Amino acid sequence: MRQLKGKTKETNKQKKERKKEFLENKQRVFTVVLPTIAAIFVIIAAYIYVKTPKGTQHVTCGSVLKLMNVDYNVRLHSHEVKYGSGSGQQSVTGTNAKEDGNSYWLVKAESGKQCMRGRPIKCGDIIRLEHVVTKKNLHSHLVSSPLTGKQEVSAYGDNKGEGDTGDNWMLICHTDFWERDDTIMLKHIDTEKYLAVSGRTYGTPISGQTEVVGEYSSSSPHTQWSVMEGLFIHPNDFKAQHYQHTEL
Repeated sequence: MRQLKGKTKETNKQKKERKKEFLENKQRVFTVVLPTIAAIFVIIAAYIYVKTPKGTQHVTCGSVLKLMNVDYNVRLHSHEVKYGSGSGQQSVTGTNAKEDGNSYWLVKAESGKQCMRGRPIKCGDIIRLEHVVTKKNLHSHLVSSPLTGKQEVSAYGDNKGEGDTGDNWMLICHTDFWERDDTIMLKHIDTEKYLAVSGRTYGTPISGQTEVVGEYSSSSPHTQWSVMEGLFIHPNDFKAQHYQHTEL
């Protein structure tokens, strides 16, 4: 019959060898393994740094964003509610709601032109802003606004995002390109008025929302806007598409 053997007693020599092996392995961890892990981490960090888009500090063609009026802290907003007077076009307002999806606008080239997705927008460029939900463009014209009698600002165009020259706005900013943390003004090309907030609020059906207007003077404190939430397109995101343009 087979018998189970007990554990063999370790000799002093074997203990010394085992202790020596343990110390060698411990030393190897500190001199080889940990530096190797650190080197791998550095390589990964460097790769992420190289691949991180450098242009995303700019607002670019094809970006989708929210604009907030600096003076009144309301976001530029639109919805399928038409003005009850004036042009009767889709109304544009300011809203205090941060999470409202009706405050997103797509940055496009001026009417009749296209720009490459991801190209930083230059100060002085003429652009359009397309309301993402309704496909209509930020628009103005020589029509009085409902509450203050200033110039009406509306959303206008077909379901493909095409309107007319009343959709064109010049970007006014302080550097070479539209920086995401910069304050800007938008000057309406056809009428030379500035996108602004009047401070007056609407009643039903858009209670509490603020009137957006065309302001005559660029020195008005109500004409300053800043970029808030958004998706900012970088050229590398569209390398495979080469010369794909802004029209969606």
